[in-house]
Amino acid sequence: MAITPPVRFKTLLDFAHDVLDQSGPVVLRHFRKKISVDNKLGGKGFDPVTAADRGAEKIIAREVTRRFPDHGFIGEEFGIRAGDARYRWIVDPIDGTRAFIMGSPLWGTLLGLLDGTSPLLGIMDQPYTGERFWSAEKASYARNAGGKISKIKTRSCKRLADATVTTTHPDLLAAGFERESFERIAATARMTRYGGDCYSYCLLAAGFVDVVIEAGLKGYDIAALIPIIERAGGRVTTWDGRPATDGGRILATGDAQLHDAILKRLAS
Repeated sequence: MAITPPVRFKTLLDFAHDVLDQSGPVVLRHFRKKISVDNKLGGKGFDPVTAADRGAEKIIAREVTRRFPDHGFIGEEFGIRAGDARYRWIVDPIDGTRAFIMGSPLWGTLLGLLDGTSPLLGIMDQPYTGERFWSAEKASYARNAGGKISKIKTRSCKRLADATVTTTHPDLLAAGFERESFERIAATARMTRYGGDCYSYCLLAAGFVDVVIEAGLKGYDIAALIPIIERAGGRVTTWDGRPATDGGRILATGDAQLHDAILKRLAS
C-alpha cells in the first residue's frame, strides 16, 4: 500500500460536501426527464445505467484527482484507480437507479472514504429533495428539505416483534436460503416495507426504521452508509457478523441487541 500522510477529517468532509454540491445538478438534469437507459447485463438480467450515473461519477472522480491526486478511487461505473492507496474514495453515483428511472425520489448519491479497509466517512445526498445524511467524526447528521441540520440517532428496538424491517425488493434475494431467511425475519416483525435502496439505511440512522436486510450488495452500495449508521448508534455487518465494507449479504440495525438476535436467527 502506498504511504500517504494523514489528512484532517474536516478537510476531507468539507471536500465531500463540496463535490456532492457539484454532482447534484448534473444528476437532476436527467431526473423525471426522457432518458436513455442502458442495461449493463445485456440480456441476462437488468442492471440499469444512465447518463446521470456516468456524469455524476465523472465529476466526483475528476475532483478527487484534482484535490487529492495521491488518493485512490472506486466507482461503480468506471472502476478503480490507485487501488493500493491508503485513502480510497468509493462512489455510487446513483444508488437506486431503478427508482431514478421510474421517477421515484428513493435514490441517492453515495460517497464514502476508506482509510485502509475502514470506512472513515460517508455521505448520502438526495439532491431532488435537498436532503443529505453524513457522518462526522463521532456522530451523524442530516439536513432536511428546508436546510435545517440536526444530529441523528438510531432508536432502541430490542425485539423483532416491535421492529420495522425493510429490503429494497425480495426479488433481489436469491431463491432458497436468502429469500427464506428474509421471510422468516419478516414474518416475526411488526411491519415490513419494500423499496428505498440507500434511503432506507439513512432512515434507519435517523430512527425511523429498525432493520435493513439485503443481499448481493457491492462495496460501493454500502461503504458510505456504514459510518453514517454506526456513528448514529447502529450496527452494520454481513449476515455472518463480518465487516460489511466489501458488500455481500448485509444486515443493518439500529439496536445492537436486536442485531445479535437476528444474526443468531440467520445462523440457524
